[in-house]
Amino acid sequence: MSGRATGPGKSGAILDIFTRHVAEKGYDGTSFSGVASELGISQGLIVHHYGTKARLLEALHVSYMRRRIDEARRIVSEFDTPPEQLAGLLHAAMLYQVHDRNRTVAFQREVARLAQEDEESEGRKLRRNYIGILHGVVDAGIAAGEFRPVDTSIRSLLIFGAAQWAWTWFEPEGRRSAAQVGAELVDLTLGSLLVNRRSLPRLRDPDGRLVATVIKIITAGPEEPTAAPEG
Repeated sequence: MSGRATGPGKSGAILDIFTRHVAEKGYDGTSFSGVASELGISQGLIVHHYGTKARLLEALHVSYMRRRIDEARRIVSEFDTPPEQLAGLLHAAMLYQVHDRNRTVAFQREVARLAQEDEESEGRKLRRNYIGILHGVVDAGIAAGEFRPVDTSIRSLLIFGAAQWAWTWFEPEGRRSAAQVGAELVDLTLGSLLVNRRSLPRLRDPDGRLVATVIKIITAGPEEPTAAPEG
């Protein structure tokens, strides 16, 4: 049995390996036996910590959304104006493809499955919370006269949804970096919202201060606890 299996972080290690397997093979292609084999532990130890594969996926979902919500709040508090705040959130959405790739791809691969959860599940509540942050930023921009009046609920869902398919086409080693693709997302989204587009080049700049600040926020850590309770 490996050191990770007997150490204090063993439940976290299980979640980490499970997450990578889901990112690489999808939920249906991931098994307790594969996770246990890689860690050098018994499948029974995984059951001890998480019970079922569905509960492991739920733990992945919850830990991912908690982290994203925390970062979204920090991004909103870091910038002064709704255009800057929304640009920061949009850049982050693409930067996660490289700065937290396994968890991001695992989450995005299974987002349709996760959408079938009960309305009162923690995962559904967390997703509504995150979309609510987007909603609030767009509403604030409209109230300040910086964004055109739009259906805020629809725009927020479109923004959230747009990032969820990036795992199917974005290549970390491709010709465009995550920051460059994020710049295009900012251009597309804010270009349609801004009343005055003079600030758009600065907001979309993949090499600018705004992106550097977002990268600092999303790489700062530390991770929130994600493991199931011991025992």
